[in-house]
Amino acid sequence: MDAAVEGNLAIRARGLTKEFGHVIAVNDLNLDIPRSRVYGFLGPNGSGKSTTIRMLCGLLTPTRGEINVLGYDIPREGEALRRKVGYMTQKFSLYEDLTVSENLRFMADIYTMPRAVRQRRIPEAVERYELGRLLRQRAGTLSGGQRQRLALAAATLHRPELLFLDEPTSAVDPENRRAFWEILFDLVAEDTTILVSTHYMDEAERCHSIAILDLGTLVAEGSPESLADDIDAAVVVVDSTRPRDISKFLEQQPFVHSTAQIGNSLRVMVDIGLEQPAQSTAAAITGAGLPLSGCEQVRPSLEDVFVAVTQARKAQRDQAA
Repeated sequence: MDAAVEGNLAIRARGLTKEFGHVIAVNDLNLDIPRSRVYGFLGPNGSGKSTTIRMLCGLLTPTRGEINVLGYDIPREGEALRRKVGYMTQKFSLYEDLTVSENLRFMADIYTMPRAVRQRRIPEAVERYELGRLLRQRAGTLSGGQRQRLALAAATLHRPELLFLDEPTSAVDPENRRAFWEILFDLVAEDTTILVSTHYMDEAERCHSIAILDLGTLVAEGSPESLADDIDAAVVVVDSTRPRDISKFLEQQPFVHSTAQIGNSLRVMVDIGLEQPAQSTAAAITGAGLPLSGCEQVRPSLEDVFVAVTQARKAQRDQAA
């Protein structure tokens, strides 16, 4: 790799593998994650997202592979790296019997911040994450969104260059999730690199780039736009007063990959090589005597990409079995 390109990477991993006995949690993973970007891991539970993050931040030793994070060889230089990264876990990990203020002061102690620095950083974090009215409240009594803001304040108090977020919004309402992501882009504008794992499609679509993981294997990578352009299927939306009947019919057709109902509409993935996908799908439906209000081809969504690549992987596994 060109030295200038490699120098612009926050994370570089080659052949990253983690085995737990006979279970391969992460399998031969290669990553090049640029600095000052939001990079997402998208995948269901058990896909290897959390295991990968723990290896990248030096908390878990890989079975095989090479990792370089911010210029440090991991896990050999993991201790030196920890002062330059922040880590926010899926489960709230601060002290629930301490107040918000006490948790922030404790984190300042953990990072051995000089008094002058902590006296400046803590009020700045309190203002940024809107914690002012919560300072005397015990962390265990906070709502999901309030806990999330406190956890992010604690993870960024030492101004990390790289922030790991492991499904940070899994117990947070949509409004707080949206506000959370606005804060993340503020951090990126300040040159923080963010690696976030999620199973929410709307969150993945906000990332600059994403990696889709399936059973520990990287099955697709790129920007949400490029992944949608490269999907190996066409997508049509079918409107009808009998969507369930049409769904059952289409799922039996050899040119149909999948169907998903949204209200009275169906989102249908069909063969990429099908000539005039909307017209062909409509002809099949009306030919079966089923009512049709409309049928049009649409741009694939990230959810369509996810379904397409994971279905392809499952088909490969079934063939190999």
